[in-house]
Order: sequence, then C-alpha cells, then structure tokens
Amino acid sequence: MAEKQEKKQKQIGIVSNYFEHVKAAAIKLIDNLKAGETIRIVGGEIDFEQEVGEMQIQHEKINSAKSGDEIGLKIKERVRKGYKVFRV
Repeated sequence: MAEKQEKKQKQIGIVSNYFEHVKAAAIKLIDNLKAGETIRIVGGEIDFEQEVGEMQIQHEKINSAKSGDEIGLKIKERVRKGYKVFRV
C-alpha cells in the first residue's frame, strides 16, 4: 500500500546531507518548493510528513526554491542521504 501512495505523490527532491547538531537536512530539489507546503520524507524506517517552515540557500532565508536548488530545511526527525522527498 505504501508503494501506491508514493506513486500518487510527486517526488520533489532527495536528501543530500543531514546535520545532526542543527537538526536540518540539505535537500537537492528536482521540482519547485514553497514555504507552507507539506512534504513527506521516506527512506529506511523513516516515513513522516511535515510543513515546510523556513528554508535557506547558503544561509540566506528564502520563501521558495526551484528545481536544481539545494536547500537547507529544519527536519523533525533524523534523515539520511538518499531519502526521497515528496510533495503531499
């Protein structure tokens, strides 16, 4: 059933790094993303949704990002490189 859900949701990025000390992930986007949207992160034992709060590119706060950007985002659970990011 989880596979069906993944097909309905559009993948918008992939986790490229995780920073434990600040609980933030670097996410390489393959689609646009705006603050306020809900994302789902899936990988390993992890599968959770959260609203996109403050995003950053090179420590600059942004409200939206486009495909090809690599953003920093506070994440509520520990994630790993390679986890998939979907728009809900």
